[in-house]
Amino acid sequence: MRVVTNSHCLHCWRHIARMSSTLAAPQQYCVFVYGTLKTGEPNYGVMRSQENGHAELIGRGKTVKRWPLVIGSSFNIPYLLPCEGRGHNVSGEIYSVDEKMLHFLDEFEGHPQYYLRTEEEVQGVDLSGNSIRQTAWIYFLKSYKEELLSKPYLEDYSSKGDHGLEYVERYLRKLKDPKSAHREEVQCTTYGGCT
Repeated sequence: MRVVTNSHCLHCWRHIARMSSTLAAPQQYCVFVYGTLKTGEPNYGVMRSQENGHAELIGRGKTVKRWPLVIGSSFNIPYLLPCEGRGHNVSGEIYSVDEKMLHFLDEFEGHPQYYLRTEEEVQGVDLSGNSIRQTAWIYFLKSYKEELLSKPYLEDYSSKGDHGLEYVERYLRKLKDPKSAHREEVQCTTYGGCT
C-alpha cells in the first residue's frame, strides 16, 4: 500500500496532472465532513448538487488530532468543538471541492459567524486503497457554551445512531425556529474554549 503525505489535496494533484498544460486547472480544496454532509446523512444532497458546485469524494478518514464531536441544540445538530485533545479522532469523509462548492459550504455552515472553517490534518484511505494524510478544511462551532463539553463525545456521527438523537432537518426547523434561535442554545457571546 502506497502512503501519500502531502499538505495539498491528493485529488487536486491528480486533477492537475490530467489537465492539458495549456489549460489552467481550477482551484480545488480539500474538505473533511463529519456530520450531516456525509454519505447517507440528511444533508448529503448538498454535496451532490451541481448547482452548489463540484464535490468529489476522495476517501474516508479521521482527524489526526482528537476533538469533541457532540450533538447539541433542540434540533440535534452535530458540532465539532475547537477543544484539541478532548474527544476522539473523529471519523468522516474527505472531499475535493471547487471554489463554488467551498463558498456554498461556507454559507450553508454559517462561516464565519456560526461555524469557523479551519485547516487541520486528516488521515485515511482513498478510494483506491492508498493511505493518505493531508490538510483539509473542517467546520468547527465558532463559540460554544461550556456545557457542550459535558455531552457524550462521538467518534463517528450518524443521525440514526444509537444515541437516539435524530437530526431535525432544516426545512422542519424553519417552521419551528425562523430566527435561528437554536444557535443561542449552543453558542455564547465570547469565544468558548477549554478550561
